[in-house]
Amino acid sequence: MITISTNQRQLSIRPTAVAGSFYPQNASQLDALLDNFLSGSDVDIPPPKAIIAPHAGYVYSGQIAANVYRNIEKLKSRITRVVLLGPAHRVYVKGIALPSNTHFATPLGNVSIDADVLIELEHHSYVQFSDAAHEQEHSLEVQLPFLQKVLNDFTLIPLLVGDAEPEQVATILKELWGGDETLIVISSDLSHFLDYETACETDSNTTRLIEKFDYKNIDSKQACGCMPMRGLLKLAKEKNMSIQTLDLRNSGDTAGSKDRVVGYGAYALFNGLILNEDNKAAVFDVINKSIQQGLDNGMGSGNPYNPETASYPEQLQQKYAVFITLKLNGQLRGCIGTTEATMPLINAVAHYAYAAAFSDPRFKPLSIDEYKQVKISLSILTPATPFPFKDEQDLVDQLRQDVDGLIITKNNARATFLPAVWESINNKQQFLNELKRKAGIKTSESPEKAWRYTAEYYS
Repeated sequence: MITISTNQRQLSIRPTAVAGSFYPQNASQLDALLDNFLSGSDVDIPPPKAIIAPHAGYVYSGQIAANVYRNIEKLKSRITRVVLLGPAHRVYVKGIALPSNTHFATPLGNVSIDADVLIELEHHSYVQFSDAAHEQEHSLEVQLPFLQKVLNDFTLIPLLVGDAEPEQVATILKELWGGDETLIVISSDLSHFLDYETACETDSNTTRLIEKFDYKNIDSKQACGCMPMRGLLKLAKEKNMSIQTLDLRNSGDTAGSKDRVVGYGAYALFNGLILNEDNKAAVFDVINKSIQQGLDNGMGSGNPYNPETASYPEQLQQKYAVFITLKLNGQLRGCIGTTEATMPLINAVAHYAYAAAFSDPRFKPLSIDEYKQVKISLSILTPATPFPFKDEQDLVDQLRQDVDGLIITKNNARATFLPAVWESINNKQQFLNELKRKAGIKTSESPEKAWRYTAEYYS
């Protein structure tokens, strides 16, 4: 530990422990490597409240981590505090260990620690200061260069989680949760030293547990950071959060052999509802203005309403994939949208409301009389992620009824069902068969590829 005396206070800087091994020690090389990882990511999601990222050497897991950190960069003007939790690998910790340092060092500079908050946490019987636990630990350190790269100035609350109950971790997270200024980061790899095929199956199973917030059935064989992860998942379930898997690979996919691999996953967690009541009202105002403009122009002969994006709240300026559905007397009257987030939410709802009313090829343009009676609903989709499957039965077994939206492809055929379709099809095999018919795929044939997503509904 490096101690520097100043006139104001005594600085205690924890030096890097794994710079030069897990990531470059040279600042310029590290900066260039991070740029390469972040620019190489094409994952585009709304800004999350919490993330789970791997902590192996960057050559192995750096790109997987970048796929979640790239989306944190959108929050750089907002995030001023990061709560970082990781597992203790080198020293046994009963409960949660805090550092007494004022800063953690990386080649990119020093990160300031919120010492006052750490002192306040010590009143919990399972929380104690232990510099020995932090001294050589890599699980927290490897996250710091990414955070320094994608955020502006922030203070750090570093917590090493050892032998701790999910309830204990959840209690600490609840105290530190904060608002938009606080980001929660869980550092964890997945399975360790299995053969490639076994690891793929194990990590896929673990990811399903994570996506279902099933923290009770995740242990150290599935994720080395299971202790902090379980605490986050417990609290996230209580808060009715949503979760999205952004990447799932292992060292056999990145930079290692396939005989003994380590698994890596990147996950983003979002607050319960995308739209609060005020934003919901603003969105449906734009939806109705767009349809009304089409009626005024002669049943869709003009252009959609074009809202001034910058005049709306920041949340409505974020890019989302959306579908607009119209129903008349309980029957579908139009449904058009996209599974890709290509435009700000407020612009997307204007565009697809107009299209659902006047451009759905299955229906005539909406009339004024129908508009007076039609029910309008909005689906906001999470990003679609690859849905690997061995065969059709495996795909059906993995489908989450009432939860998953599904995209399937075969050759040039492609189609999707929103999660809302489960309301009329409550059998998983039938759900898939009907989707194949929609795509023009024979029900006797299996899809080649699949993606899944979830959705929030507003009407």
